[in-house]
Amino acid sequence: MEIWDAYNSDFEKIDGMTLIRGEEGQIPDGVYHLVCHILVKHHDGTFLIMQRDLRKPYPGMWEATAGGSALKGETPLECAFRELREETGINASELTEIKRFAWDPTHSYYVEYLCETECDKESILLQEGETIAYRWVEADEICHMKSDELLSERMRQYISKNSGK
Repeated sequence: MEIWDAYNSDFEKIDGMTLIRGEEGQIPDGVYHLVCHILVKHHDGTFLIMQRDLRKPYPGMWEATAGGSALKGETPLECAFRELREETGINASELTEIKRFAWDPTHSYYVEYLCETECDKESILLQEGETIAYRWVEADEICHMKSDELLSERMRQYISKNSGK
């Protein structure tokens, strides 16, 4: 069972309130849990995309981010470093924040990061139950993937804007 901190729309923790994973439908309006997404860019300019496990929602689609929900007491950076390590095996020492926003439909407060790495491209470790494959691709390929192939539309927009595609 995962326990999460509760936040308001200004990204302030709500004292005395915790949330439990799986009870998203019971999260009141105006209350959010923290989710971190990490876009991974190799120093050679390629981006890491990972294919979702077939048992997850959006099965088999490609994502341009690692990430997930913060555990109770985790800061956004702590969550991002943990999720990146769990889902890719990458141990980053620095992440650059891209964006923060609240998303009412999922009661999620997103903090998105960019990880620039020189890791061995063959050293990516897939997390069982999360992902089944990975690829390193050029920005142009991500920008031209169809919406039924790529789940990460916000990352597509970020890559397009920041790579001139």
